[in-house]
Amino acid sequence: MATQEDATAADSSVAARLGLKHGHVIQEFGYDDDVDSNLREAIEKVTGESLADEDYGDVTDGALVWFRDGDDDLADLLMDVQSLLDDGRPVWLLTPKAGSAGAVEPRDVEESSSLAGLHATSTFVVGSGWWCTQLVEKGRSK
Repeated sequence: MATQEDATAADSSVAARLGLKHGHVIQEFGYDDDVDSNLREAIEKVTGESLADEDYGDVTDGALVWFRDGDDDLADLLMDVQSLLDDGRPVWLLTPKAGSAGAVEPRDVEESSSLAGLHATSTFVVGSGWWCTQLVEKGRSK
C-alpha cells in the first residue's frame, strides 16, 4: 500500500521529469477540485514559485493545462496558452486517464495540438488519475 510519502516522491520525480528548475514560472490553466494536488505541490517545491493562474500577464517557462472532455475547445485553449510562453517552452497537457470521467480521446489531443501548432514529445502517467502529454512547437524537440 502506497503512503503519502511514496506519492510525494513519485510526484517530485514527475516534476523533475518535466525539466523544471528553481525559478521557473509555470502558468496553470483548467484548475478545478479534481486536479492532482501532490503534483502541483511538487512543481511548486522544485521551482520555488507558486503556480501562476490563468490571468498571469508575464512571460512563463511552461504551461500546465488540466483538460477534461466537455471543457471548452482544446485547440483554442492550446493557442491561448502559448501566448505568454517563452520561445520553445513546453505545454504539459493533463487529461484524465482512459475510463475515467472526463477522459479525452488521444486522437482529439493529437488533432487539437496540431491545429495549435504543437506536437507531442511524450505521454506518461501522472498521479493516480491523469495522463501528461508534453507538447512543444512543431519543428522543435525536447
